[in-house]
Amino acid sequence: MRAASGSLFGLAYGDSLGKPTEFRDYQEIVARYGPGGPRRLEGEPALVTDDTQMTLAVGEAFLEVRTLTPGLLEPVLRRRFLEWANSPENDRAPGMTCLRAIGALADGRPWTRATQTDSKGCGANMRVAPAGLVPGLSDEVRSGVAQFQAALTHGHPTALAASELTAYAIFWLGNGLAPADLLAALRQRCAEQRKVYHGDWLGELWQRPAVSSPEEFIARGWDECATALDRVEAALAAGDYTGDPCLATGAGWIAEEALATALYCYLISPDEPVAVLGRGAASSGDSDSIACLAGSFAGASLGLAAWPAEWQTQIEYADRLFRLGRAWD
Repeated sequence: MRAASGSLFGLAYGDSLGKPTEFRDYQEIVARYGPGGPRRLEGEPALVTDDTQMTLAVGEAFLEVRTLTPGLLEPVLRRRFLEWANSPENDRAPGMTCLRAIGALADGRPWTRATQTDSKGCGANMRVAPAGLVPGLSDEVRSGVAQFQAALTHGHPTALAASELTAYAIFWLGNGLAPADLLAALRQRCAEQRKVYHGDWLGELWQRPAVSSPEEFIARGWDECATALDRVEAALAAGDYTGDPCLATGAGWIAEEALATALYCYLISPDEPVAVLGRGAASSGDSDSIACLAGSFAGASLGLAAWPAEWQTQIEYADRLFRLGRAWD
């Protein structure tokens, strides 16, 4: 089925389709593309945004390290992020949280002092797909890696929890979980992990004024994610899937809303992957991040063959996407 390749290419396709619609009003998007949103890649190559670029940085760091431990991964991930930040191709309106944090990482300070502690922007989980695709990881390592790659730039507990949930959604779908069972599985994980703080990975990140314990710190993130999943469930139950998806589950600029709105766009029609991308891109909020996450879910579930074959030679960074996919399929 090639779930890893399907997920990575789905992420890039959604990112590319959402690139021209981000920052546009919903009615403006519909006037140009119709209510189903964009369904064709544009350009040769079809350009992506920082979402795909940073996903590649994370994935290539994982390939380089191979044995994923905090001590081995941190310097490689730091270097990969700096290489991305300094690249001439970093011209796709990247998020300010990522740029500020990576700027602080550049001077060699500990990552816990470089991270933006109050940020839960979607930059934390837009790039986490590789953590759900690497095979053979223990549950503890997969969770730690998902949260750690987020924590280097986004130190808010909700950024950490949303990143783990995003990774596990991809992991479970790629391993055969039925889409109809996904929300329940994510809600159960919120409950089970609510007070689990991965100290080996996160160190003293939890230490904040008025926070008495690491368990109190991380519980806030899981609770906010659980509330976001409640909105997805309510929106799906309402049964009216027309209009701007951001009105139902959030604009996606923050991590839990990016996850929620991507899940909503995906779960409406999980067997129609191109429609999933169009729906995510036809949104008034962070369209590229919403569509890329929705695409990563659809691709993990359906595999690479679910996408139009001609897109593989059109999308930017196809060679790097194939390299990661081949390593993990």
